[in-house]
Amino acid sequence: QNLITVLSDCSCFIQTLVTVFVFSEMLMDSTTATAELGWTVYPSTGWEEVSGYDENMNTIRTYQVCNVFETNQNNWVRTKYIRRRGAQRIHVEMKFSVRDCSSIPNVPGSCKETFNLYYYESDTDSVSKSSPAWMENPWIKVDTIAADESFSQVDLGGRVMKINTEVRSFGPVSRNGFYLAFQDYGGCMSLIAVKVFYRKCPRVIQNGAIFQETLSGAESTSLVTARGTCVPNAEEVDVPIKLYCNGDGEWMVPIGKCMCKAGHEAVENGTVCKACPSGSFKPAQGDDSCMQCPINSRTTSEGAVSCVCRSGHYRTETDPLEMPCTTIPSAPQNVISSVNETSLMLEWSPPREAGGREDVVYNIICKSCGAGRGACTRCGDNVQFVPRQLGLTEPRVYISDLLAHTQYTFEIQAVNGVSDQSPYSPQFSAVNITTNQAAPSAVSIMHQVSRTVDSITLSWSQPDQPNGVILDYELQYYEKDQSEYNSSTVRSQTNTAVIRGLKPGTIYVFQVRARTVAGFGRYSGKMYFQTMTEEEYKTSLQEKLPLIIGSAAAGLVFLIAVVVIIIVCNRRRGFERADSEYTDKLQHYTSGHMTPGMKIYIDPFTYEDPNEAVREFAKEIDISCVKIEQVIGAGEFGEVCSGNLKLPGKREILVAIKTLKSGYTEKQRRDFLSEASIMGQFDHPNVIHLEGVVTKSSPVMIITEFMENGSLDSFLRQNDGQFTVIQLVGMLRGIAAGMKYLSDMNYVHRDLAARNILVNSNLVCKVSDFGLSRFLEDDTSDPTYTSALLKGGKIPIRWTAPEAIQYRKFTSASDVWSYGIVMWEVMSYGERPYWDMTNQDVINAIEQDYRLPPPMDCPSALHQLMLDCWQKDRNNRPKFGQIVNTLDKMIRNPNSLKAMTPLSSGVHLPLLDRSVPDFSSFNTVDEWLDAIKMGQYKENFANAEFTSFDVVSQMTMDDILRVGVTLAGHQKKILNSVQMMRAQMNQIQSVEV
Repeated sequence: QNLITVLSDCSCFIQTLVTVFVFSEMLMDSTTATAELGWTVYPSTGWEEVSGYDENMNTIRTYQVCNVFETNQNNWVRTKYIRRRGAQRIHVEMKFSVRDCSSIPNVPGSCKETFNLYYYESDTDSVSKSSPAWMENPWIKVDTIAADESFSQVDLGGRVMKINTEVRSFGPVSRNGFYLAFQDYGGCMSLIAVKVFYRKCPRVIQNGAIFQETLSGAESTSLVTARGTCVPNAEEVDVPIKLYCNGDGEWMVPIGKCMCKAGHEAVENGTVCKACPSGSFKPAQGDDSCMQCPINSRTTSEGAVSCVCRSGHYRTETDPLEMPCTTIPSAPQNVISSVNETSLMLEWSPPREAGGREDVVYNIICKSCGAGRGACTRCGDNVQFVPRQLGLTEPRVYISDLLAHTQYTFEIQAVNGVSDQSPYSPQFSAVNITTNQAAPSAVSIMHQVSRTVDSITLSWSQPDQPNGVILDYELQYYEKDQSEYNSSTVRSQTNTAVIRGLKPGTIYVFQVRARTVAGFGRYSGKMYFQTMTEEEYKTSLQEKLPLIIGSAAAGLVFLIAVVVIIIVCNRRRGFERADSEYTDKLQHYTSGHMTPGMKIYIDPFTYEDPNEAVREFAKEIDISCVKIEQVIGAGEFGEVCSGNLKLPGKREILVAIKTLKSGYTEKQRRDFLSEASIMGQFDHPNVIHLEGVVTKSSPVMIITEFMENGSLDSFLRQNDGQFTVIQLVGMLRGIAAGMKYLSDMNYVHRDLAARNILVNSNLVCKVSDFGLSRFLEDDTSDPTYTSALLKGGKIPIRWTAPEAIQYRKFTSASDVWSYGIVMWEVMSYGERPYWDMTNQDVINAIEQDYRLPPPMDCPSALHQLMLDCWQKDRNNRPKFGQIVNTLDKMIRNPNSLKAMTPLSSGVHLPLLDRSVPDFSSFNTVDEWLDAIKMGQYKENFANAEFTSFDVVSQMTMDDILRVGVTLAGHQKKILNSVQMMRAQMNQIQSVEV
């Protein structure tokens, strides 16, 4: 009893410790009780509730027990019902004091200095004094609690009390609530305070995301995943943002991040994403701050992602948004010209104002001017510009192949990256010059008129640039197997000559050049002609003898036949040469059976040894002169590379290099080099130029000029809507000129398509890929080349004339059909001919007289020319020379290109006109924009509230500008599509009425 009194008195002066649990939620705190705790004790002589004081002298209720002199103690005290409130793990903090058993005189050996902590779960507050039973099971033991410090004596003031604080936890708990119980089994102690709580992680804003309050897990090592929500105007980056709440109520292991959207910046330690104020912008999501608008730009509202250029200033698609808006440059200055016969060197100084950009380049516009006023016309393709005509980076250009005694005007334009966005023409400086006397240009081609066993009669055309009066011609010839140094010459006052004293059945090499008062011009390219053999000559005489004998008797019949032929020919257009017989002969040396006057192309496969053709037509290049830079593609036989060629005594040039892959067969090598044997015979500005071959080293190579812009079809698709109609017609004119040259050489291409046209940096188009005529029978996996109907082999159905598909009869007329398809590809910016129709559908449609409709924005004159090329009767198709003349007239008279083909309903055609997207087939304006390849403006249309077809169909050019479409080509394309939509809607309404 004295010990109890001692504990009771001392408890009046206990200074309890106050712990602040920042990440906890309190379920019970005995120190806050304002009245008796009223916990249940068992037995009644065990634990006793007494009053004490905390450090602030506030009354608190405690429980104490000290029955140390009695054996077999089993004293319990049970708390009231404690609701769990969602917690899965419970923490109990106990403040208590324990008397050291050794400090109690005469205490028995059963004295204890520990007690036990238990808990019992229940969904309701349903216990009694006897239930649950006072024993382990149903009670669950948490731990035996021992004091770190016990006390043994008390001073006179009664303040030497050792306070212990212990925390224990248990879980998982799943019922609605629980009870705690403390068991004493023979100790002298005081239970001063009990606090029950659970851990939780508080609501935080971290890494740009809001994480709501989260309870800790059921185990001390548990990590509870919490998904964050980005603060307003922020977005997740890469992965979903997460935090993990550990058992101590602490956030840890952050994953992911939210960043402020474009047009917003992080403030207040990243807890707020604030819109960029007016006059500033932020172009992309991230932690960057808003930037002030660059020079010559502004914003129209807060939260801008870019700054709009002020009037007269522009920005290219590749310019960074933080770059100042720029304008067009002024004209070049101080132009200096230096004329040397028919060549010219132009030099100038950079413009005074570059428009704020560093990408200023120069274009040269060449005009040939006659004596009359206003007679200046654009120069032809024959004029050469070195290094090029357009896109010059240096302020100088060398111009050659001008006409002698001719006045020219040259405009030097200064353009930069934004010149194409300006409504104004580029600024330029002009210079007028007159060329001097010069030697004539080279003769382009020779024709064989006739031949015998010892003579050949030849004729040739006048040089394209005579540069004066032709005085005479010099013809040089020698046997094909001999050296050029053993040549002979013949002079002729006219453009014909008879070369006598030749050997029978021998091939001779001929070259011709013209002479004026300025001297001789350059020799023409080498032409090959063969005299008759004795056998051919005798056969020819035998064939002619009956005709000679019967000529008198047949005179009347002959006259009648002539009349009939004239009548028939009059029904043909233009008395054209009757080349309508289907022929599939190899293109080879001129023989006695070939038409007199035919221009010659020599098939390399007519050589007994095809390697001889390579040596004849392709120059061998030492591999040390070739430097491969990078692989740019793959060809049929190996890789295609770009590189440099440096021949002795010449400047280094950029070239394309086709290589033959290792492990090739002799046939593959022969087939690979045969293309060089073909290309080596051609010399025209619109036909790809062969530089030479490497055959004596490994790898075997074919080296050609390098075409910077690659194939025409992909180039057009990459620059959709970026060219004027005149520019497109200029490209078509170049292709037609190249094909005229090949046709005049009697070469049939067989695979003319935009994919086989190459484009250089000056937009000059050149015919290439001379492989299909050789490998037509090969089995290729390319779906473009599909089996013909009647015979084996592969042909490009969509580009091939019907007679070539059906009978495999390839002529220049079938190339004209293919050229019409190329025209359609160019005017549609690389659209696939016949769209997604199958090859069989294409064949059937052509047979039913279906023809491709005009592409969007295609002038009616151009579509009519396409239809002429697609005449079913090949004799009614124009020749390439006529096509070139037609295109030249269009270029000289641009007004002829303004008339557009009216929108056709397609009723008269066997297939739907697919060139015009039917807006009714789309569900949204976004789908319609994708169909016309203007999908980049979806957001612009949505922001301007052009979100329905009814609204879009009423758009004007002002509306299109307001939406933000600044490129002229795109403006026209959208406006035309809107007009077509309006027409379709009106047609639908009229049908409904």
